[in-house]
Amino acid sequence: QVQLVESGGGLVQAGGSLRLSCAASGRTFGNYAMGWFRRAPGKERKFVASLSNSGGTTNYADSVKGRFTISRDNAKNTVYLQMNRLKPEDTAVYYCAARRTAYIAYEYWGQGTQVTVSS
Repeated sequence: QVQLVESGGGLVQAGGSLRLSCAASGRTFGNYAMGWFRRAPGKERKFVASLSNSGGTTNYADSVKGRFTISRDNAKNTVYLQMNRLKPEDTAVYYCAARRTAYIAYEYWGQGTQVTVSS
């Protein structure tokens, strides 16, 4: 069982930056592949970025490539999402998720953190 708690959301002006954190419980954090998703108002939840267990493989949605960076610190049981050059369309609730392997659906989800980008 893994529990995930996101933090770092807030209100920022367009062009600004935020760093989201997702703290995971348990001593096997390094065994899990991690991902970030977001749900904009009135829309479905969408993939943002993912990171392999080792941190060696990353994937990004086209809409955030070159602006967002996912990373992890296994010693701190934490995954991060650095968001730069934010746009109003990045406004959403951001969720982190964990899974034991990239070949299955995400098994664990956090409660989400709100990011609002003003124009």
